[in-house]
Amino acid sequence: MELESLQDLFVDSLKDLYNAETQITKALPKVIKTASSPELQQALESHLKETEGHVQRLEQIFERLGEKPTGKKCKAMEGLIAENKEMMGEDAEPDVMDAGLIVGCQKIEHYEIAGYGSMVTFAKILGDNESAKLLQQTLVEEDKADKKLTEVAESTINLQAASHA
Repeated sequence: MELESLQDLFVDSLKDLYNAETQITKALPKVIKTASSPELQQALESHLKETEGHVQRLEQIFERLGEKPTGKKCKAMEGLIAENKEMMGEDAEPDVMDAGLIVGCQKIEHYEIAGYGSMVTFAKILGDNESAKLLQQTLVEEDKADKKLTEVAESTINLQAASHA
């Protein structure tokens, strides 16, 4: 795809986010199974449901734009997921594993927050208020998921993992 305008970049970036979200929906169930903390599992299960909604919102935007959501592979997400898979393959105490999984999941959340924040801005500049509203909803959910992971990590998991020192 040739990027000649902000609109082209907007569509291209949305395709990247769409692929990232679909990769997450496939990878997250394995992370949930690997996590030992019920609180972490619950937070991840809740975010998996939200992620499915993110995919649907992006599909809505693509439909409105008359574009197909496919055609782009998010290499960054592929790498972040590969890092998490590597973590899941480690021989680690359960709470140490959970702390590592949170790190990996927060890296993913931060990538998404950056992407959605930019897309909200692009949509507003392009006068696409409906897309901006949908993207803002997702941005808020990604931020809440990140904060929830921090809360879970700081309230119990990191402290438990530190006791293995």
